Amino acid sequence: MSTDLPTLTKRKLQAEVIGPIFAEMVAEIGEEKAAHILDRAIRKAAINEGRAFAARAPGGKPSMADFIKLFELWTTGGSLEIDVLQATDTAFDFNVTRCRYAETYRDMGLEKIGHLLSCNRDGSFCEGYDPKLKLDRKQTIMEGHTCCTFRYSLEK
Repeated sequence: MSTDLPTLTKRKLQAEVIGPIFAEMVAEIGEEKAAHILDRAIRKAAINEGRAFAARAPGGKPSMADFIKLFELWTTGGSLEIDVLQATDTAFDFNVTRCRYAETYRDMGLEKIGHLLSCNRDGSFCEGYDPKLKLDRKQTIMEGHTCCTFRYSLEK
């Protein structure tokens, strides 16, 4: 797993490949089935990515502090502008006030699947990283809201 490219750059490169494949899938099997397949594939990839990051945590035991440090990967270069509400051993709550991922997908004409390409990764990543890590998010910029509400909690 390569971490030398900023995540936004990786997502854009992935979208450049996935977009045309998704369009072909839609033409062949319809939008609903194509979206379902893409959703499943991206979620599985995110779970695997979470597992890989968890394996690199100190002692192979991920913590909320380690997860918060990882978050810098997704915000690099202003990819996300956030307002942190709390960051503790059991909670990491923040709002995203600007999402360049959403802007990028919109610029690429992929706003209809942007949530599948990025947003759906967030909770799935947690499954792989630490099954006790949960995400509660009520809204996203990708869906047209003014902010994304991220509420991560770590069960004891």
